Amino acid sequence: MPEFTTFSVLFFTRKISKNAEKLSIYARITVNGKSAEMSLQRKTSVNEWDSSKGRLRGSSGRIKQMNRYLDQVYYQLLETHKRLLEKDNLISAKAVKAAYSGLDEDHKKLSDIVDYHNSQIQSVLKWGTLKNYYTTAKYLTEFLKQKRKVDDIYLKHINYRFITEFEHFLRTYSPSKKRKTCSTNGVMKHLERFKKMINLAIKLEWIQKNPFQNYKMKFEKNERQFLSERELKLVEETYFKSGSLERVKDMFLFSCYTGLTYAELKELTKDHIVKGMDGKDWIYTRRAKTNEPVKAPLLSKAASILKKYKDHQYDLMDECLFPVLSNQKMNSYVKEVMKASGVRKHITFHSARHTFATTVTLSNGVPIETVSKLLGHTKLSTTQIYARVMENKISSDMNNLEELMAQKKEDKTKRRKEK
Repeated sequence: MPEFTTFSVLFFTRKISKNAEKLSIYARITVNGKSAEMSLQRKTSVNEWDSSKGRLRGSSGRIKQMNRYLDQVYYQLLETHKRLLEKDNLISAKAVKAAYSGLDEDHKKLSDIVDYHNSQIQSVLKWGTLKNYYTTAKYLTEFLKQKRKVDDIYLKHINYRFITEFEHFLRTYSPSKKRKTCSTNGVMKHLERFKKMINLAIKLEWIQKNPFQNYKMKFEKNERQFLSERELKLVEETYFKSGSLERVKDMFLFSCYTGLTYAELKELTKDHIVKGMDGKDWIYTRRAKTNEPVKAPLLSKAASILKKYKDHQYDLMDECLFPVLSNQKMNSYVKEVMKASGVRKHITFHSARHTFATTVTLSNGVPIETVSKLLGHTKLSTTQIYARVMENKISSDMNNLEELMAQKKEDKTKRRKEK
């Protein structure tokens, strides 16, 4: 418990400059000799106020109602002081005023944690990820307005019901701009970001109970598309008269043989290509998402594409190695490239990274630990998402097993004959 404190509440008035006959009523909170004042947003006349009692004099209904209000404020301030003592808080006049006014941790609102969270992560997360948090915050605001008919809510009032209702809102919300409603995984991503904000509020001791305690996230498993070896060859052997399509094809293939994302490819400069210990060219860069360092030797097919663009002059900014278009335009062109190459899959530019992880590396016997390093993952479990083992690899491994077993049987038979 805090050390003994003296505490008092005094009601007093101040003259209103525009009207000398009217007084504005204030409360002065004093703790250990130090005071904090607050306006009660109530007015009275000079003749009605009794400064010795700190109340209005008279017996009219209006005066009785005003005095009851002052009594109520007085007892609420006493209860606030008592509550702070029980919580072992540092007691001060300003702390009592803040708690009474709803400005302390017990009265933090959803907007407070959203603003605090987003301000704290601005220098940590990339713009793409940060933008997703802003979108989640917009959905929360829209949910409060449409379903709760309020602009904000106290954190302590967020419960399991709030979360499930917000989930339903996300699944059914139709914005003014025409677009699809959130998929199941899209809904879960918004709830995942909301949960991170709530967890931060718990760490800050703004709330005590975790409303997500009994809520389970339910993500749907989606098959990530990638090119098989045959499909990769089809794309490589397709030539485009359109310079734009040919360049996008080359950049897509470069990503297939390096594992770089769109954002990493966009920022790639000649300074990222260095000589490794083996005397060969390596890519030294950082993951756009996690800022983890990535060091990968340049495969010959990737090197030939790089050489192709080194020999051509493009009006590129910041000495970038490739003339990268917007992400939306790149994906649009990738669809045209796949269609012209005879690939009948839903392929995006990011599918090149999956292709590198599966077709180029894992399916050719590269250990998953090495692939994890090449992709710049901090956890092996993240790489396992990409770990697709294709049928021809399974067939090849089983054939090797069959040959090994047959060889062992043959050796055993020979040893018997020799005896």
